[in-house]
Amino acid sequence: MAAVDDAIIVAGGVGARMLPATAAVAKEMLPLVDIPAVSHLAREAVAAGAKRLHIITSPTKNFDSILGDNTWLAKNREDIKSELISPFLDVEVMIHTQKTPRGFGDALNYALSSISGPFMVLLGDNILLDSYSKLAEYRASNATKLLVEKHHETLLPCVGLISVQDPENYGVVTMSGDLITQIVEKPPPESAPSNLVLCGRYIFTKDTKDLLSKYSFEEYGELQSIAVQQHWMENDGLVGVELEGFQWYDSGAPLPWLKSQIDYALRREDLRDEIREWLVERLQR
Repeated sequence: MAAVDDAIIVAGGVGARMLPATAAVAKEMLPLVDIPAVSHLAREAVAAGAKRLHIITSPTKNFDSILGDNTWLAKNREDIKSELISPFLDVEVMIHTQKTPRGFGDALNYALSSISGPFMVLLGDNILLDSYSKLAEYRASNATKLLVEKHHETLLPCVGLISVQDPENYGVVTMSGDLITQIVEKPPPESAPSNLVLCGRYIFTKDTKDLLSKYSFEEYGELQSIAVQQHWMENDGLVGVELEGFQWYDSGAPLPWLKSQIDYALRREDLRDEIREWLVERLQR
């Protein structure tokens, strides 16, 4: 059984829906209250066993400020866990620049020459949390760890799934047992096959590079990653892992991100009482 030692954080694209904020800072660096999105992703991948993190970025983005040893910043802040100040300090990091945005599958290709086995994939603007402790007691998300465990059990590629009320906005799946049999991109509400949707977490297998070459961008465009997953569905199988009990926060657009800030604050034990009191008072005006 091959270890899943590598994780790809996909952080390319220009973040057009989050302009003008993303003219100043990458959307993956935007904080969920006080923790940058990419910090959550890094800690989630390390908690799942990653020894190497590959960040797929674009020519205009810079992650240097968060990659190094910033522990000196916390010398007067014992209330912050050190891994939040330096979230990449205990793992090897490789930066890969996608010069032209050509979709998810093309982004993966930039890292695959450095990866020899199965690997984790985390989309950079999707945060999945099942813990809301204060900063000194921070616990990384278990989302990717659950996928790694399922991959070790099945040896198949795995996809994280979340149940939503508006599946028409996502890639929606049909299931047969643990296996995905169909993925429909943004179906009309009346024809969505389920409420289970892709949520930006994957375990892809070592044949991914060959399959991305077979299902090329030139032929499949930005849907080539769906073609690869379709190949797995039609052959050995693609496993769906429903992530129950997780909250899904999206930094890709202003309104969902604003809702994320409020929801996360209401769940975090050191913030919830004061923010709830303020919201009640504010909504009564």
